[in-house]
Amino acid sequence: MSLGEKLRKQQYDAIWKEYCGFLDLTMQDYMKIQNRLMEEQIQLWSDCELGKSILKGRRPSGIDEFRRLVPLTTYEDYADMLLKKRSETLPGNPIIWIQTTWEGGRHPIKVAPYTRSMLDTYRNNVVACLILATSHEKGKFDVEETDKILYGLAPLPFATGLFPLALKEDIDIRFLPEVEDAVNMSFGERNKEGFKMAMKQDVEFFFGLGSVAYAVSQSLTGSVSSGKSKTSFSELLQYKPKMLKRILNAKKICKKEKRELLPKDLFHLKGFMVAGTDNQCYKDDLEEMWGVRPMELFAGTEPSIIGTETWTRNGMYFFPDTCFYEFITEKDMLHNYEDPTFTPPTYLMDEVVPGEKYELVITVLKGGAFARYRVGDMYRCVGLTNQEDRTQIPRFEYVDRVPWIIDIAGFTRISENGIKSVIQLSGQPVTDWIAVKEYNEKKRPYLHLYIEVKKEALMYQAMSTDILKELLTTYFKYIDQDYRDLKKILGMDPLVVTILRCGTFHLYESRNGRKPRHMSTPYYEVAELLRLQDEIGSGNMRK
Repeated sequence: MSLGEKLRKQQYDAIWKEYCGFLDLTMQDYMKIQNRLMEEQIQLWSDCELGKSILKGRRPSGIDEFRRLVPLTTYEDYADMLLKKRSETLPGNPIIWIQTTWEGGRHPIKVAPYTRSMLDTYRNNVVACLILATSHEKGKFDVEETDKILYGLAPLPFATGLFPLALKEDIDIRFLPEVEDAVNMSFGERNKEGFKMAMKQDVEFFFGLGSVAYAVSQSLTGSVSSGKSKTSFSELLQYKPKMLKRILNAKKICKKEKRELLPKDLFHLKGFMVAGTDNQCYKDDLEEMWGVRPMELFAGTEPSIIGTETWTRNGMYFFPDTCFYEFITEKDMLHNYEDPTFTPPTYLMDEVVPGEKYELVITVLKGGAFARYRVGDMYRCVGLTNQEDRTQIPRFEYVDRVPWIIDIAGFTRISENGIKSVIQLSGQPVTDWIAVKEYNEKKRPYLHLYIEVKKEALMYQAMSTDILKELLTTYFKYIDQDYRDLKKILGMDPLVVTILRCGTFHLYESRNGRKPRHMSTPYYEVAELLRLQDEIGSGNMRK
């Protein structure tokens, strides 16, 4: 029986238990599900050509041995088979292949296969997110078949395109615009049409990247407040009377209060979901604009949808049936980054510690291809139990990408190789650099490059930060489509350049016995670089 049928029969308790029952699990019960599904996956994965190529003839007899025999993997370990879409080599038959960018300037795309069982799990967990987005207490929710979703995410073949596809299998909720129309539209056209439809018909849900939701909300506010959106008489006839009344009342109130119209003046959302990175930078503003606190969920191309917040909006819980989860402590992760010969130990869900930051490692269940896979995401465990939620399983908050990848607003993944390529292509006389993700006064993320150039360039080429920034931006856009989209879609210029005085990096190395890391430079090391360049400038250098 589908969700739609259960809603018509008002089987609300059964719906909650089916989709959100994982929140009632004890830690022991949670691990039983993890272990049972992992044992099944080990058999499938060990028997396929992909698994055999990584195991090199060995065969694990259980989970502990699997974790000993299978090394920690990255996409390079799978690229040869997956990029050729060699289905016969995989542990399960793919129904669909999902695509995303891999690494700008080096690898164009990566793809991930989804089996029928993976899609079934995805569907159930998407429904759980939909339910929890509307809940204000345990067991209570507000979802109807007549609901409409304003959809601000990319269509297939990107992972976010699975959301409407999966949901449509269980409930006939409408998407604004309709999915079959949206795939033929640009990003801007989709948002413009979606809001136009919402203004006529109302909307109950909004789902998008936090950064995109913010940009779209601002454009809606500006166009309605300024009266830029011209509406003909024939179009007005298509508006529901309640929406016309709401628009008129909203404009009257905003005029009286001398403020811009906000989305919450027009729409009364039941649920607001955000995905992607940097959501913490936008949640407060989005709540102010829409009158609803966004519920964060986390999904990715390789892991599928893995976690969601609840009505408390105080940490994400990982679904027990999507992936088998392992965790690397931040300390061991950085040790491994400094010394690749060091193999970091991993910890299971029942071994995590509150307050600790972890790099996530997954084995995709239900016939998935990825085993002991380093996703590249960092989470902090915020608690093992929660009295407010009445849960007994760990919950997490998303921190960011691993330190050697800089992700800006969920759009682009800037790597060390990418920055090296940009500097090389630009032809600029850069002698050394570090890259740091920083935040402005409005909590918006940006990429800050601290660069040292040859002394002759400063003397004879009138090198300035503006010139260097403009040149580097050109090449970032050249090698990375996602970087171009930051400006095109979000209106962001994410690059800040600081030129350090000549000799700063050399002085740092002489004082510390090493150069600072290019991509995972701690803030205290950045501060030291700035202090050292001031020393050079003052001519008052100590030995």
